[in-house]
Amino acid sequence: MKQKPDLLNHPALFVGIDWADQKHDCYVIDQQGNGAHRELEHSPEAIDAWVSQLRVQADGRPVAIMLEQSRGALVHALMFRENVMIYPVNPKQLARYRESYPGGNGKTDPTDARYLARMLRERFATLKAWTPDDPKTRLLSQLCQQRRNVVDNQTKLRQQLLSHVKTYFPLVLALFGKPSQLPLLLSMLSKWSDPRELRRADRRLIRHVLKKHSVRNETRQNEIIDQIRSAALLSQDDALITPLAITVKLLACQIQQYQKSIDVFDQKIDEVMKTHPDAKLFSNLRGAGKALAPRLLCAFGSQRDRWRNADEIASFSGIAPITRKSGKRCQVSRRYACPKYIRQTFHEFANSARKWCAWSKARYQMLRERGMKHHAALRKLARSWIRILYRVWQTRIPFDSERYQETLKRRCPEITPYLSQT
Repeated sequence: MKQKPDLLNHPALFVGIDWADQKHDCYVIDQQGNGAHRELEHSPEAIDAWVSQLRVQADGRPVAIMLEQSRGALVHALMFRENVMIYPVNPKQLARYRESYPGGNGKTDPTDARYLARMLRERFATLKAWTPDDPKTRLLSQLCQQRRNVVDNQTKLRQQLLSHVKTYFPLVLALFGKPSQLPLLLSMLSKWSDPRELRRADRRLIRHVLKKHSVRNETRQNEIIDQIRSAALLSQDDALITPLAITVKLLACQIQQYQKSIDVFDQKIDEVMKTHPDAKLFSNLRGAGKALAPRLLCAFGSQRDRWRNADEIASFSGIAPITRKSGKRCQVSRRYACPKYIRQTFHEFANSARKWCAWSKARYQMLRERGMKHHAALRKLARSWIRILYRVWQTRIPFDSERYQETLKRRCPEITPYLSQT
């Protein structure tokens, strides 16, 4: 007897996985509601054998899997497998579901796997399976995220370096402390992290470093060298200077290497953006630039049916606030259970757009004068941009800022005075 088509699309197995580095706890619920727990070793062979076993048990019907992440080693191992549907879930959602059961305040890996399988089985009709973007979008997304991680790590190293230098070698900050002089500062510290060695350094070597960083005026070079030779040391304590000099030299070299890696990331991102079909939709946005345009593209992705409307993206990204109503009490608060990187992308773009886009600047000023704080105004502006970009993304028609500005004047006349000030 043939199965009905809708039954064929309904999962035969509901699987919950509490993942870890070396092993995963899995709980499988079959069509009759019977459940079984097992531990799965984190190896390609073990995962392949387990998925094959599930597909045989499902007899041609889909296998639905829920786990607490949307990327990582396990998700990559389960992607692109026939009849395997993946449902990533926020850890906070699982925690609240767990608490709905008696004794749910406790937590163990096997019970979490069971709760994930139960939640998936109960709420399957309201959930949407996660589908990966196309190869170019996935590549671009990983490049942008890894670049951001490298930039964040470089910033931490830079703060450590400045903190150490202020302790024993403030002279180099007085001479080369401007943000635009960072490459020169790093070159000086990577060669002479000890102020005593810098005072004894050959003039020709110092001139060579200065020329390399565009300080070619001989008068200016002599002024810098004279200041280096005549400046008093902040401390004569060798117990302080020697260890910090070694540390600062290491940090300076690391920051230089990080910058080289960032340049490689930038070059690769530019190459991918030039061949991406949606690049033109985001590259020409005022305030996006080479850093934010690829991140905005990846935030929307390549699956046009992933979002039903712009409000879904705003809620998912954490830009839209949460409203809690109970009786006469109504509270609107910021959304924290969200992907921080995507929320950061929209927030940073709104901040950049208010500086380069006329209507964004006018709207920001209007919100500020109404009493809204800086970051709240940026989130409000980001939500407007999400609505715009969702339309651009769906229609594949680039955004026309001048045309939108005229429409904005008709729909929101109170913004007109602010537009005249930009």
